[in-house]
Amino acid sequence: MARVLLIFNPVAARTDPEVVSKVSRVFTKEGWDLDVAGTNRPGHAGDLARMGVEDGVDLVAVYGGDGTTMQAIGGIVGSEVPVGLIPGGTGNLLAGNLRLPRDPATAAKVAMRGTPRRIDLGLMACRGRDTYFAVAAGTGVDAELMAVTTGASKRRWGMGAYVARAWDLVVRRLKVVHHRITLDGETLEADAATVIVANCGLIIPPILRLKHDILFDDGLLDVVVLNAKNVAEGMDVMIRIITGLGHGGERVLFLRGKSVTVETEGPRPVQLDGEPCGDTPFTARIVPSAISIVVPK
Repeated sequence: MARVLLIFNPVAARTDPEVVSKVSRVFTKEGWDLDVAGTNRPGHAGDLARMGVEDGVDLVAVYGGDGTTMQAIGGIVGSEVPVGLIPGGTGNLLAGNLRLPRDPATAAKVAMRGTPRRIDLGLMACRGRDTYFAVAAGTGVDAELMAVTTGASKRRWGMGAYVARAWDLVVRRLKVVHHRITLDGETLEADAATVIVANCGLIIPPILRLKHDILFDDGLLDVVVLNAKNVAEGMDVMIRIITGLGHGGERVLFLRGKSVTVETEGPRPVQLDGEPCGDTPFTARIVPSAISIVVPK
């Protein structure tokens, strides 16, 4: 009999206990031997996933958002045991990039019947601890947005909480600073409002794609430098990205490599898969084929 460990965070912003029960029934109905574990401290999802793999489970399933998901994944990087994603958070950016269904019961069926696919991860130090990211890290407007959006507002408004805060940041506090970006040993000086280090192309699935050839299994990180001094220029940048016309423009610069260091004129907030992660400077590198995720056939 196949075994699955289902991990969830009972205090996450959008966790629904009824969904945990529903997903559990999907697994047991299909004949899987199920263990369910709730986290009770920061980093606990990684410990639970690691203990599950050591105990011989065939699948680690995670119900929650990108934070809980990445904690669990970080605990078993390099393992052959696949991870099944049950989207349950505010953004679910990794699940969106992998085209996983939003409905928890349907996602559970994909986790059981889908195809394991190995993907790259980024790795950087976050508050003194090496931390993996699947979608993107960065500094600037995006990091400020993550820092000021509260858990209470995410519980109430979902992605709408980010939209409201984003408008406030762009209109009132948009700031361009000088950056030193060192990519695979080559250094570039640039003024920017935001620098994104991306492992996946979709920043807001399925609406906003940075670039069509940003792939999560190519062994490379993509660095996107966005320069906008005011609302009009910010809108121009967004239009260029959405329409695919940003390539080569003076306000949108694309770079690619295996390791990147980003330094700024004065400390700037950093985000990692939507979670605040201290201040600049930071260094990120790619970890090729780091983990196996079950995706739809």
